[in-house]
Amino acid sequence: MKYVYSLYRDHLDVLRIKLPDEIKIFSDFIEDITTEQEIDEYIEDIKKVINGVYEDFEIELNATSAFIKKDVTTVENPYRIEEPYENRIETEQFLELLLIWRGKIQEIFKG
Repeated sequence: MKYVYSLYRDHLDVLRIKLPDEIKIFSDFIEDITTEQEIDEYIEDIKKVINGVYEDFEIELNATSAFIKKDVTTVENPYRIEEPYENRIETEQFLELLLIWRGKIQEIFKG
């Protein structure tokens, strides 16, 4: 993993992921994924982009959306109070973050 991250529980005891400021909007996106079925679907779609089956793919969640291309993924949150409203990382790194979150899905709402 190229980016430093940490998992922590917020004041409501919900599991969260903290990422560096330059990619912090990815936290908004990742934390919206709360089921194994949902994340498995996204992981499969991202792998299809990486392997050239799809040219690109877009995932829209509650407040965020991810636009996935083979090399770079952009996540946007137009509802943020302050800029930036989008961040970019390598698609392989995005996939790795989702795999990390996948391993923690069962713990999201446990205290």
